[in-house]
Amino acid sequence: MAPTHSGTAESIPFFSQAATFEQLWPSIENALGDVFDSGKFSHGKQVGQLETELAHYTGARHVIGVNSGTDALVLLLRACGLRPGDGVLVPAYSFFATASAVVLAGGRPQFVDIDPHSYAMDPEALDAAVTPRSRFVMPVHLFHTMADMAAVDAVARRHGLTVVEDSAEAIGMRRRGVHAGLHGRGGVLSFFPSKTLGAIGDAGAVLTDDPRIAHTVAALRHHGRGGRTLNDFTAISTESALPGANSKMDDIQAAVLLAKLPLLEEHIARRAELAAAYTARLRDLPGVLRLPRAVPRTPEDRDVHYVYLIETEHRDALAGHLAGQSIGTEVYYPLPLPHQPVFGHLGHRPGEFPHAEAAARRALALPFHPDLRPGDLDRVRDAIGSFLATTRTTA
Repeated sequence: MAPTHSGTAESIPFFSQAATFEQLWPSIENALGDVFDSGKFSHGKQVGQLETELAHYTGARHVIGVNSGTDALVLLLRACGLRPGDGVLVPAYSFFATASAVVLAGGRPQFVDIDPHSYAMDPEALDAAVTPRSRFVMPVHLFHTMADMAAVDAVARRHGLTVVEDSAEAIGMRRRGVHAGLHGRGGVLSFFPSKTLGAIGDAGAVLTDDPRIAHTVAALRHHGRGGRTLNDFTAISTESALPGANSKMDDIQAAVLLAKLPLLEEHIARRAELAAAYTARLRDLPGVLRLPRAVPRTPEDRDVHYVYLIETEHRDALAGHLAGQSIGTEVYYPLPLPHQPVFGHLGHRPGEFPHAEAAARRALALPFHPDLRPGDLDRVRDAIGSFLATTRTTA
């Protein structure tokens, strides 16, 4: 039976894919039926087919499906030769997995302030943050645009750093015609349900053009064992050459992603329309409200709106106001990574990362997914407008 819409007609959820799933349900049902008929629920042919399709879409020579975007980062860092204690330069403003993956791989995160417009690692701050311990730099592509990879690469070459990309949010993004995740040694994708291409649970992938990295990641995801890698359906080895983990992708997730992949470009275009519609509705509202800013690009470059983020000094009050009108929002991200308790031993103090700290204090993501209707955007605009009018009156 096809999924039905959840919630009330009056609510505008931060994320929903009910309408999308209703449209796709016949193909998803068929794909899931094939998985159940095969009896192979993990690391099987659906995963291999998805790897092939994603390689074609991104232009990567190798795609390795794994069980989450976080594990993709951990395995990629290990495959690229991260040694215990190596410094990995990461932005101070990102999802927690960016830094935790470094620790789980055995490295030490070194934080870098961000560019306030792209929310990505600031190249000048990166250059200043390099230490003798630094061996890797891991830019993150957040929300709607990529990091300045040309500038990051220049700093990396100057200091002899290995570049890997946290491109978990960046499917479809390109710079100079090169897909996100393929500007250094490799990158990752996350297929968490709310992502631009989302599964119905956790799933991820590693992208790389380097066959040695690909084979190492493929072994690490399956307890260090060879076989059934890179679409090779030969028997799996019983010998483990590396201390790997159980990070295989489920075929159920692969089947859902294969059903959704043909609509990816349509959904990316829809997200661009929604972002433009939001901006048109919000840009003339009086009050302090910072909207996403277009980053200069060439015809070979493409941004993809994964999240529509605004900034206001009254972020928490605005979120509460919208919640009172049944409009969902998300805070990206409420605490800069250097100030997370788990990294307290690194000794960072407030004020060290001013742009990251400002974003953590001000940024709010509005409802944003292809299922949104024009009337939903009007309601969000009206609710924000009423909040701003009240704020000005009481200020």
